[in-house]
Amino acid sequence: MGNQDTLDRPAAAVRPAAAPRRRRLVVECLLAAVGSVALAVGMTWPLMKHPASHFASDFWDPSLQAWQVAWSAWAVTNDPGRLWQTNAHYGETLSFAWSDSLLGYLPAGLIGSGFEAAVLRYNILFLLVFALAAFGAYLLARQLGAAPVGALVAGAAFAYSPWRYGHLSHLNILSIGGIALALAMLARGHGYSLRHGYRPQRVRPGWALCGWLVTAWQISLGFGLGLPFGYVLGTLTLIAFVCWLRRRPPFPKRLLWLDVTGVVIFLTVTVLMALPYLEVNKAYPNSARTLEEVNSFSGDYRQFLTAPEPQWLWGNNFGLRDVMATQGHNESWSLPGFFLAGLAVIGLLVSSWSCRHRLLILLAVAAFAWVGMGMRAPENYPYQMLHHWLPGWNAIRTPGRLVLWVSLLLALLAAGLLTAIAEKARRSLVTLALLVPTALVLLEGVQDANFVEVPRPPIALKSVQQPLLVLPSNKLDDELAMLWSTDGFPTMANGSTGMIPPSLEQLRAATKSFPDAASVTYLRDRGIRTVIALRQGHSDDQVPPETFTRPLDGLGVTREEHPNLVIFRLAA
Repeated sequence: MGNQDTLDRPAAAVRPAAAPRRRRLVVECLLAAVGSVALAVGMTWPLMKHPASHFASDFWDPSLQAWQVAWSAWAVTNDPGRLWQTNAHYGETLSFAWSDSLLGYLPAGLIGSGFEAAVLRYNILFLLVFALAAFGAYLLARQLGAAPVGALVAGAAFAYSPWRYGHLSHLNILSIGGIALALAMLARGHGYSLRHGYRPQRVRPGWALCGWLVTAWQISLGFGLGLPFGYVLGTLTLIAFVCWLRRRPPFPKRLLWLDVTGVVIFLTVTVLMALPYLEVNKAYPNSARTLEEVNSFSGDYRQFLTAPEPQWLWGNNFGLRDVMATQGHNESWSLPGFFLAGLAVIGLLVSSWSCRHRLLILLAVAAFAWVGMGMRAPENYPYQMLHHWLPGWNAIRTPGRLVLWVSLLLALLAAGLLTAIAEKARRSLVTLALLVPTALVLLEGVQDANFVEVPRPPIALKSVQQPLLVLPSNKLDDELAMLWSTDGFPTMANGSTGMIPPSLEQLRAATKSFPDAASVTYLRDRGIRTVIALRQGHSDDQVPPETFTRPLDGLGVTREEHPNLVIFRLAA
């Protein structure tokens, strides 16, 4: 960061010293980036052993999200007007806006096509979200004034907190790296650190603009995490403006204009992303999350002591996960890490951050933890106010996911502690010993997840007449069918996203007796031309055996037998 006497020298004297410092910064960033990727490979192993054929945890939601990334790229390159109206959910509108779209990953979707490319692409993104989280948190801690050893523990804690392993199937929830990276860029652009506050001579307007662009990209991944991030950023901006009004320090005009440009870009992306979701709310009034649903996905204080099952060290701690499951707590495993919490508590007493900053961080941790308990907080009336009055908040189903902010803030407290110790010791052996806390935090981040092979498409879906329906149709099997459709994206009635429309529920009920006169008439009226019945489904819901043997006389349906499936063709 440079010594203060260097900062006070004339510009001509500082310029020669700035070049080596800039080179050191570039080298450090490159090492941090490469190290983050290498660490991600190790922490997610053996995923990269079979990256084109396996998914971590299960193949349900990852199938959906691999399809989402592939669909956005296919739509933009083939029929941009259909972006929000996908090949799935035939007969419905704006189905791409029924869940977090991951639209920000569209550039990755342009590489390759088909089933194997979709699986490989997803796994590369899965790896990189861990790497970006570590890299972003490292840069944020460094910008705020942490020593490298402190930034290391911050990056490790943010990327590999135990709670993240409860979301191995949720790429949208794992994608938190842009949040830390945007904050780091914005802090650097505005010359801000926890050690020195706002320093006009350290302003870097270009970095501020980059921070706003990364913020816009983070929003484009989805509103599940992006919406709270937007509100956090708005609150920080308001606080910074009030602080500036009190003291009126110099504020470069170029920084002001680039800030305005960045905010306009951020708001434009947010509005454009929100428009289809607002249309969905109008078309499907029941799509908003009710407080009753939020309650079932809320957890009390115990969720912050509960680790998800794939977490190796604490996966079965105290049996809390089973206890909370029996009490109706869904996804209530929000452990940020016991070692991390211990470091943070000590960091409240010993730190390179000021007492005022430590107190503010502690208050912020308490606020996010409280809001993260949702409807099971000791007093939930304020959460109800957020749900009713804050635009978009009623789309949030799982308040506990706000634990990402708890993790980030605890990581900064830990970084302040290790920085203070490193600066006081100033010995290489002591500095080396300070890597032990990072190792302990990473130990909490070791996973013991299943890595399952993804079922391959049993037939080229694009070769049959469309629209088509794959049986069995249910939440899980439909996600897999959507992934199979990435080869050409044939129009299909199957679909499984964040919302199940009434028409899909009716279709599933009507096809329980397929092929009989009533079901065939229903499908024909819906415009379905082909039904593919799998002899062996991949969930507990199987196609009834009589489907494959029932007579077709007088139905106007032909049957084509295959080893793994039967194709029924419905005459128009």
